[in-house]
Amino acid sequence: MITNYQNKIAEILINIESVKFSFDKPFTLTSGIKSPVYVDCRKIISYVNERTVILQCALDYFKENNIEFEILAGGETAGIPYAAFLSELLQKPMIYIRKKPKGFGKNQQIEGSYKKNQTAILIEDLATDGGSKITFIEALRKANLKVLDIFVVFYYDIFDINKSPLGSLNIKIHSLCTWKNIICVLKQKKLYSNEQIGNLEKFLQDPNEWRVNQ
Repeated sequence: MITNYQNKIAEILINIESVKFSFDKPFTLTSGIKSPVYVDCRKIISYVNERTVILQCALDYFKENNIEFEILAGGETAGIPYAAFLSELLQKPMIYIRKKPKGFGKNQQIEGSYKKNQTAILIEDLATDGGSKITFIEALRKANLKVLDIFVVFYYDIFDINKSPLGSLNIKIHSLCTWKNIICVLKQKKLYSNEQIGNLEKFLQDPNEWRVNQ
């Protein structure tokens, strides 16, 4: 695996603006709340060289951490391309999971071919507290697939997963990069002032308090 791959991935995400900062005029997220940073790992699919590095790190991560699975499951929609890329490289079958049954025809929530009791890994682009993954995990298990692992490119890793709804599902989140790595690269490269980086750290430590003080 690439030496210090986590910071390398962080640097890639910053360079292609998958992680984008706006300290003077915070972003308004879908929920309506303010944030000095916006994460969009969907952008990776458009950058071939960077994507290749990330996928190779993923393959190395699976091997080095002995993560075993028979089938890759991409979550609608952002997880689907990553599951497809990795499925091709690993020469393993792939399925994808809808956020809800499609509502007509066979009313399926899972697309693709699979067998009961196969071991699946859920592939997504990123995870915050993991809460949005519950729908996918429950759908996979309802279909009698075994799933104990989630793999993402970027994981916030600022929440206590044991206190989240995901904590009761016996799931482990694997990632190539976290906020710790992003902060490390920002400081090493001196991409922003100490005050701006400190502001970001305050946001990550307590987003609600940060918003009150804006």
